Formats: sequence, structure tokens, C-alpha cells
Amino acid sequence: MLRSFVVATERLSRAAGVLAAVLLGVAMVVVCQMIFMRYVFRAPTSWQTEVVVFSATAAIFIGAPYVLLTRGHVGVEVVELLLRDNALRRLKLAASVLGLAFCLIMTAASGMYWYAAWDGGWTTPTIDAISLWIPLAPMVIGFLLLSLQYLVEIVKLRSPGEYA
Repeated sequence: MLRSFVVATERLSRAAGVLAAVLLGVAMVVVCQMIFMRYVFRAPTSWQTEVVVFSATAAIFIGAPYVLLTRGHVGVEVVELLLRDNALRRLKLAASVLGLAFCLIMTAASGMYWYAAWDGGWTTPTIDAISLWIPLAPMVIGFLLLSLQYLVEIVKLRSPGEYA
């Protein structure tokens, strides 16, 4: 049961990483299109800026679980180099528990913010007036997936040999 949870969560984190890469690709293509439209055709652009900002921001939140899974984040390893295996495992466990607590709080807070935007009909203050619940959804999803990935990290640290 626990093994299937670990496998499923890691697959979700990998899928989120792929989605984040696609979102960054979309942002790049739209930026190029926006530049082309402005400087070649002298045409105004309205929707492009919001698409770029929202897709790049969504990529950050949705890609976070993949970064945790692959240990792709920036870290200072000075303390880790000084610790022995058991102490290092306890340090990583404490860091994962704190990370999980933070992500659960952020999941709840961003969920309430998303709901307020959805329920209140909030929109962007631009001519396109995009419903704000749409760009806020990746924040909730990202923190939820990151919480699950932290939970997996805790499970793996509690049984180091089982999930190697």
C-alpha cells in the first residue's frame, strides 16, 4: 500500500515536471510571437503578456514537486558533509517535516485565496479581464503536489532500504 503511494506520487511529480516544461515552452513561444507581432507588423498585443506571466508562474509552482523529487533545488551542503549517516538522515527528516508543514499551510491558504477569487468573480485589471481563479489554480495544485512529495520523502527517510 505504502509502496504504491510512493510510486504514484513520484509519477505525479514527474508528470508535473513535464507539464512545467511545456508551460515554459508555451511562454517562450508566446514571447517570440509577441515580439514578432509588435516589431514586424506593428500590431498591438494584449493577451500575450498575461499568458507569459501566468504560464511561467504556473510552471514554477507545478514544477516544484519534480525539483524536490530529483534534488534539483539549490542547497548548501556544508552541514551535510560534516554529519554521519544517522545524523544526516535525522536532519533530512526534520527538514522534510518542516517542508511538509509549510506546504500544507500554503495549500490551505492558497486554496482559500483561490476560492475567494472564484466565488467573488475576481478578474485581472486588464482589457482581457481573465478570471483570477484560473492563474491561481496552479499555486494550489503545486503546493498540494509538493506536500505529497514531501510525504513521500518522509516515508523514504523512515525506511531507507525499502525504497532505494
